[in-house]
Amino acid sequence: MLRIEALDAWYARAQVLFGVDLALKRGEVLAMIGRNGAGKSTLMKAVMGLATAKARAITFDGVGIAGLPAHRIARAGLGYVPEERRIFTNLTVAENLETGRRPARPGVDAWTPARIFELFPNLAGMQHRSAREMSGGEQQMLAVARTLMGNPKALLLDEPSEGLAPVIVDAMADAVMALKREGLSIVLSEQNLRFAGLVCDAAVVLSSGSLTYAGPLRPLLDDHDLLEDKLGL
Repeated sequence: MLRIEALDAWYARAQVLFGVDLALKRGEVLAMIGRNGAGKSTLMKAVMGLATAKARAITFDGVGIAGLPAHRIARAGLGYVPEERRIFTNLTVAENLETGRRPARPGVDAWTPARIFELFPNLAGMQHRSAREMSGGEQQMLAVARTLMGNPKALLLDEPSEGLAPVIVDAMADAVMALKREGLSIVLSEQNLRFAGLVCDAAVVLSSGSLTYAGPLRPLLDDHDLLEDKLGL
């Protein structure tokens, strides 16, 4: 679904990623694990055309997207929820959802507010509430929901469980699993291994901008020494 080959990327003048390869299968949920500063957010921004980068190839659903502007990558069906969420706090929940709406692709059930509220029941009673009045967890749900309104084929979620209460983390895990059952492909950047263990099939590990592991997630969860070695601890 998404394939990255030999990706280098920079933050300002500093090189952050060094020859990273990544492959996301159709319908897979892939955890991207690494310490702060490992390059996880930069990788997602590079894929979305939001960071200075070069790569041998970046293909999405069989089409090359390297070098395309962000709006064309989003239009191709790759959704992105950044760590900072970027919802419109001066708008209501319903208005935020409308800002993300895009036409449905042929043969695909369009995301509507009704479907969103089935996925995130917590948002159902907040349609007319200002996003400014929402908790951090509710804002995270709204950020994901707004991106889904664009009817993406795949999602990049940057630290979706960061700073959330355990009950909200569980609700987010339920939502990710529901999206997986619908066939959506997802890359999520995570430091919360409990959350990753609930939803992910496979994992890659980044350490100091380089890929140190690619494979099943379970060995990393079961072997703390292996995890620390791959994280560069």
